[in-house]
Formats: sequence, structure tokens, C-alpha cells
Amino acid sequence: MTDSLRPYGNRRTPLPPAQSSVPGVPSPRPTPQNQHDSRAAPSPAAGARPAGSGRQRDAFFDNAKYLAIVLVGVGHAWGQILDGNRTVETLYRVVYTFHMPAFIIISGYFSRGFDMSPRRVKRLVTGVAVPYVVFEIAYSLHKRVVDHDPQHDISLLDPTYLLWFLCALFVWRLTTPLWKTVRRPLPIALAIALLASMAPSIGNDLNMQRVLQFLPCFVLGLMMRPEHFQLVRRRSVRIWSVPVAAAAVAVAWWSVPRMDTAWFYRNTTAQSIGAPWWTGPVVTLALFGCSLVLTACFFAWVPGRRMWFTALGAGTIYGYLLHGFLVKTGNYEGWFGLPALSGPAGEIGLTVLAAVVITLLCTAPVRRVLRCVVEPGMEWAFRRDAAELAREREKRDGTGQRVEREQREKVSA
Repeated sequence: MTDSLRPYGNRRTPLPPAQSSVPGVPSPRPTPQNQHDSRAAPSPAAGARPAGSGRQRDAFFDNAKYLAIVLVGVGHAWGQILDGNRTVETLYRVVYTFHMPAFIIISGYFSRGFDMSPRRVKRLVTGVAVPYVVFEIAYSLHKRVVDHDPQHDISLLDPTYLLWFLCALFVWRLTTPLWKTVRRPLPIALAIALLASMAPSIGNDLNMQRVLQFLPCFVLGLMMRPEHFQLVRRRSVRIWSVPVAAAAVAVAWWSVPRMDTAWFYRNTTAQSIGAPWWTGPVVTLALFGCSLVLTACFFAWVPGRRMWFTALGAGTIYGYLLHGFLVKTGNYEGWFGLPALSGPAGEIGLTVLAAVVITLLCTAPVRRVLRCVVEPGMEWAFRRDAAELAREREKRDGTGQRVEREQREKVSA
């Protein structure tokens, strides 16, 4: 969901053709061989870079981020009307199997260049840690006021609702150098996730269950290269994804009365939902496999060219962080219990409304207003990087020498 959550790309990967980072400005269509450059776009929860930054974007990843954030918003809306509604819960389970894994895989892909340098750490703090603190306080105050609960605690160790993703991304990014060093990062991450699924002692601080159970998706993203995304976007994969998605819907329909929905949240252990301890690793591994298959199907159908919604992919962090206030308000005020939402027309209307709202929250006006809290610069809080100072000094000295040379030439002339 969150850089902003900016990309940390591979410096040796060639850049695609010029493509504007400014939302709403048309830009040339990337060519197939270089349209997946790791520096071309921010991570899925990312905000846009400032105008004039010169950083080029990739339409495919912006499209994927936008479509994924719409699924997040729709899924959160569906989650409020699940009781006794098998059709909605079936779709809900399918979406929850892959929408966050897709987000996290892309986040890992754009975290490959994270190296604990001062510049990267600064981005991590301003783009992840600071928004987490700001919105954790904001969500707590929102509950105090709207839900009439003045005693509600403000705790930075217990992420509210969707803020777990920022907390998880902070931890994952800090561990990136480790995963880039070990020989078999994915099996190790999977082993950690499987152990977490049967270890209630981990507790809820920083939502560590989700941090650990979704860790393999992030590590997989770190291991991916542009050619891997090309593989899943072939025509044959696109064709096969249709029956695979249909089969996923059928399995989800079958699972509704037989499987606890809590498994799909990856935030608990087998023992916590009354299942034998050994089912934790089994279900976690099965869900990871299903997530990869459905994520591949999702990527297969994401357009690679610029679409009307491509520019919105730069603002997904805004849609992610803000739509939770509306969902929570609906819960506090009882909106989701209205009779109008009990039939198919109401369910379809809620789905469309959720998609429209999340789209509006990703637009440029919203980003301009809230950039100071979602993507703060905070230059005042950091020491200048020595390398950056040296570059500025070299540039300044070069400019001075050029001016002095021009003056000498004028005198001699």
C-alpha cells in the first residue's frame, strides 16, 4: 500500500524512454524491453515525486498499484457486509488472497536498492515512519470524537486498522540488506512465516504476525527482475488466468462454511482460532501458493500502456491511508447496517462507491493538500549527506572557475 514509499531501484538497470512523473501529463509509451525498470516508479503505496525531478515512471506498475488499491478499498467495504452473505464473502476471500500480496511484492521489487545509506534512511523515515505516527494519532483521535470514546488510547505499538502495512514496510525495508546477503532468502522467509503461524507468544505489538506471515511476499519481490514480470504478461498466461480465477471463485465458495475468514488476514495463529497447531504452517503455505498464482493472474491483466487511471498510481498511499477514515466512520455511525445495502443492488452500489471514493482520494488535488503529512520533506530534521555536500562544493567550484575563465577571456579580448 506505502514511498512517500519511493523506489530503491537497481542502478545498473537501464531507464525506459522519458515518461513524466507529474500526474496528468502525457508521456511516451515505454518499449517492451525496458518498461519494467526498477527506477521507473515508486512502490505501490507511493506518492508522486515532485515536478521536475526527472525520474521516469512505468505505466505498468502505476496501473497495477491503482487497480490494487481499488481492490483494497472494495475489499474493506465488502468486509462490513459479510454476515450471512455467501456471495460477497466468496469474492472477498478471492480478493484477500492476492491483493495485499501483489502490493507487497511490488514494494519488495522497488526496495531492492535499499542499502542503509543516509539518503535511503531519510526516505524511509519521512515516507513510512512519519506518516505512520501521524495517521496512528489521527485514527485514534478520530475514534475518540466520532465514536464518542474519549478514553481510547493512543498507542504506537498497536497499529490501527490498515496502518499495519506502514509498520510492516518499515521493518521489511530495514531487513533488506540481510535478504540480499543470504543464499536462500525465500526459503528462510517462508520458514519464519510458517513458524509465526503457530507461535501465539509473538503477540500483537507492531502487528508482528502480519509482518512475519507476509514477509515471504516482500522477499520474493526483492528477488524479482523485470523479465519475471514479462513472463506473467504473456498472452498464454492471460488466457489461462481466466479459468484459474474461475476455479479460485469456486474454491472460495466451497470454503465459506468450512474455513474461518481469519486465515486470510494473516494476523493470527492456528491456536487463536481454535485449530490444531500444525494447521498453521499448512494453511500459511497453501495461502502463499494461492497468492502467487492469483497475483500472476492479476499482473497478466494489468495494462502495460498509459490509461486514464495511470497517473493515479502515483497517489495510492493517499487513497490507502485516507479511505480508512470513511470505513471507520461508517462502522461507528452504523451506515453499513442500512437496509439499502442488504440486496444485490445495494451491494453493487457499495462496490462502485468504494471504487469511486478510493479513486478520488488518489487524485492530484488531494495529494497537494496532504503532501506535508504523507510525504514531508523534513530537511530540517536531517544532517546533510557528506557525499551530497561534496557534489555541491564541486559544482560550485566548477561554476566559479568557469566564470573566472570567462572573465579572463573577456579581458584578453
